[in-house]
Parts: sequence; structure tokens; C-alpha cells
Amino acid sequence: MILETSGGRTSPQEQPAAQPKECFLIQPKETKEGATKTRRRRKKKITDVLAKSEPKPGTPEDLQKLMKDYYSTNRSVIELEELNLPDSCFLKANDSTHSLSSYLKEICPKWVKLRKNHNEKKSVLMLIICSSAVRALELIRSMTAFRGDSKVIKLFAKHIKVQEQVKLLEKRVVHLGVGTPGRIKELIKQGGLNLNPLKFLVFDWNWRDQKLRRMMDIPEIRKEVFELLEMGVLSLCKSESLKLGLF
Repeated sequence: MILETSGGRTSPQEQPAAQPKECFLIQPKETKEGATKTRRRRKKKITDVLAKSEPKPGTPEDLQKLMKDYYSTNRSVIELEELNLPDSCFLKANDSTHSLSSYLKEICPKWVKLRKNHNEKKSVLMLIICSSAVRALELIRSMTAFRGDSKVIKLFAKHIKVQEQVKLLEKRVVHLGVGTPGRIKELIKQGGLNLNPLKFLVFDWNWRDQKLRRMMDIPEIRKEVFELLEMGVLSLCKSESLKLGLF
């Protein structure tokens, strides 16, 4: 028997069972800040690239290529050819087996005799160029076996005014200079350092900093190096009175 209500509808007991509803999980929208962080994380850094690459000892061809790449945008083909250095001006590059002292002994076996004959002030016989003051101090400490009684001067900007270095170079004979290209450039501009007696210029080429960058991987250092080369270094190399080394 069917029971009817006053409204003509079936009782609750007779109503059809409710159909189950589909359930969708709504993913929270990615915030702008979160998206930016994700993009930043995906961006390749030079550290990641260098970490995966095998470190290779520098060669004269590396320096020549960097020079061409640097000047190619604002030099003619003829001017670029004039930048080419003869193979004879390059010393043997470090094959990563040497300490600084053993490398310098190999490229300059007559150092003791050379420094004894050096008596010109405002000059050095050998320049070692690196990327920072901290690295310069490390190099000075690591070359004790080579330098012996040689007089060494620190040529960087940190805690040392350029005028102090000018006075030191004027006051006494110095054999070795270790420093950064920016400060060495400034000393040459101010007449405090004469490059003509220079016999050896050595780049701290293979060393890598905490970010795994070599000296020439840092744009501002690379720029200063090339500017320094044009301040008389290239002409001395071509006249074969100056030799270049890549440590």
C-alpha cells in the first residue's frame, strides 16, 4: 500500500537514494614568489657549469683566444692580427704538477744571477698577477723556496694606498711584485712602476676561487688584464725582452 501525504509526495522513506558526488582535489595556486623561486632554481649558474667541467691547464692559445674574443667587437681584422703574440714570448705553461716555487725555478733557472744584477728602482724583474689581495698573500707565502733573499712588494689595493707603494718603489730596489691588474695599472699610470726592466710576467691562470672561477672567468678582472697588456706589455713581448707564463 502506498502512503500519501497531504501534498501528494512520497514519504522520506520512499525517496530515491542520493547519488554519490565526484570529489576533486583543488591544487593551491602557485604564488608569484614561489614561481620566481622555482625559475631561479632552474637557472644554470657558472658554478654548476664549471663543477661539471674537467679543469684543464692553461695554454698560450687560451690567452690568445680570449684576447681575440674581447677585442673582436671594436677592432678591425688588421688590428686583431697586431694583437697576436709570437710563440717565442710564452714560457712553458704549468701542467698542474708544479708548486709556484718549482714552476718559477723551471721557467727562470738563473734567477739568483738575474736579481743580483738588478739595481733599478721603480721597477721589478718579475710580476705575478692574480685576482685578489688574499690570493696575492697566498702566492707570496708559497714562493719562499724560489724567492730567497729577493725583495718582494705587494701590489694590490686592499689596506695599501697607491702612494705608499709608489714611495716604496722609489726608495729601494725590488725584484718581485705580486698583485692585481687594477693596482698595477694605476702604478704605471702614476709613473711609480716602469715596465721596461721587466723580464717575466706570470698569470695565476689555473687557480679557482670558491665559485670555481679562474681569474679570467671574472669579467672585471679580464678587462683589467687586457688593459694592462696594452700599457706596454704587448710591445715588450713582441720585442722579446719580456716572457709570459701561465701558472
